[in-house]
Amino acid sequence: MTARLVDIAAQAGVSEATVSRVLNGKPGVAAATRESVLAALDMLGFERPSRLRHRSSAGLVGLITPELDNPIFPALAQVIAQALTRQGYTPVLATQTPGGSTEDELTDMLVDRGVSGIIFVSGLHADTTADMERYEVLRGKGVPYVLVNGFSPKVQAPFISTDDRAAARLAVTHLASLGHTRIGLAVGPKRFVPVLRKIEGFQIGMRERLGMSPAESEELIEHSLYTLEGGQAAAGTLIGRGCTAIVCASDMMALGAVRAARERDLAVPRDISVVGYDDSPLIAFTDPPLTTIRQPVQAMGQASVRTLLEEIGGTPAPHSEFVFMPELVVRDSTASGRQDSGRQDQRPT
Repeated sequence: MTARLVDIAAQAGVSEATVSRVLNGKPGVAAATRESVLAALDMLGFERPSRLRHRSSAGLVGLITPELDNPIFPALAQVIAQALTRQGYTPVLATQTPGGSTEDELTDMLVDRGVSGIIFVSGLHADTTADMERYEVLRGKGVPYVLVNGFSPKVQAPFISTDDRAAARLAVTHLASLGHTRIGLAVGPKRFVPVLRKIEGFQIGMRERLGMSPAESEELIEHSLYTLEGGQAAAGTLIGRGCTAIVCASDMMALGAVRAARERDLAVPRDISVVGYDDSPLIAFTDPPLTTIRQPVQAMGQASVRTLLEEIGGTPAPHSEFVFMPELVVRDSTASGRQDSGRQDQRPT
């Protein structure tokens, strides 16, 4: 029991004495603190005492994610679920899978179950070719929602996003400072808003740091899937174009880039430097530990819940985008660039 109290107290950010009071149903604990302890209990997989199992719920909140293969989505879902639980809501995770339910089908299912609101993560709102009328239909049903990563001017709702332009510029600046002059970008399909923004940031960085025009840097951009295999294919093409460094749109793609380099008997980072995106759980323990751009998952998840609860409470946020700054995390997959074939190594001043 002592070990359990220590773990729960650490997760909830309270004292062991406070945890004990909550578990034993003692008075003198603030409602928010009590919710934090109960949320910690759930997150750590401990069974609630019977007296605490049938607490009142403020309602259900749906969370729709594209898939869970990419570690960033479970990480974000965990933050959102914990924040909702602390506020007395019950999170309902709905995940799209290949050949499974579509976003529209999952949305209808959640609406039929009477959810108080929905948080969409990297959904169709991020696809510039998708029909945005579906979100207006949802609003017409009186269901509040918040959209994470992928802004659309056609949807009258609050958006939560990472600054993808800044992320790509950070990566280019880091690699250029190491002496790389042939830097490639491996990204997903061009129809997605985060991809378009990363391309903009990449081209701005390449112009600022290396004097490349958009037309010149366009040749160093390769589109693929957000998977290990997609990153491997894109990186193989970019290596063939003489790139000594590759910026990837996800950590999974970056791991694929490392594999592509090794297939060609190139060492990372001695011959090829690789930068990922997300700072997914466990990515610091890969071989080599991955330099990456960290999405502020904790802040974004909490902001999405806070914004949705304001919508549910009748004080809707304006049609705007709350943009969060990413952070460069330097590890061991980037190093000084070797001389580019046929080009003078241009170190920025």
